[in-house]
Amino acid sequence: MAAICVYCASGTRIDPSYVDLAGEVGTQLARRGHSLVSGGGELSMMGAVARAARAGGARTVGVIPRALLDKEVGDRAADELLVVDDMRTRKALMDARADAFLALPGGLGTLEELFEVWVARSLGMHVKPVVALDVDGLFAPLRAQLELLAERGFVRRPALGALQWAESVGSALDLVEAGLAAPVVLQPLAEEVLEAEP
Repeated sequence: MAAICVYCASGTRIDPSYVDLAGEVGTQLARRGHSLVSGGGELSMMGAVARAARAGGARTVGVIPRALLDKEVGDRAADELLVVDDMRTRKALMDARADAFLALPGGLGTLEELFEVWVARSLGMHVKPVVALDVDGLFAPLRAQLELLAERGFVRRPALGALQWAESVGSALDLVEAGLAAPVVLQPLAEEVLEAEP
């Protein structure tokens, strides 16, 4: 059993189909015997994935900053709800508690979390799978931008490949499980390591 960190929207103004998608992820995650690490919110997609995972028998761990606990209505039904001081601590703890990362549609916070674990993966700082689920082309402009960055030499092809894309829940979890079964260590070029340092 793996602990899968799911990044997704907590906003309530999105189309309900995305909330349903998150519920399907939680259901299938539980069916495959995995546990969930989430941002600890109860609303929207974040709440849906956690409720569905628990309904299927999965253990759920939520990590939420104290300042967002009331605003996001903390997932107090979580098997473990960790309240932290700030967003940096939240992300670090989610990273530490997870064996793999799965990004669903989301906003700035989701993109920030995805890019952070993806960059660390591309620099060889961890070997945990990083997968993004795009069922309807929402991320197509982002993927095109990333491809352009690679074409112009700003992103190495192996780094681009450190993030895997899926178009269905089943294929996303298949990629996660394949990455867990056969982890690949990426070796960054020396100049890229220097560029990444502050």
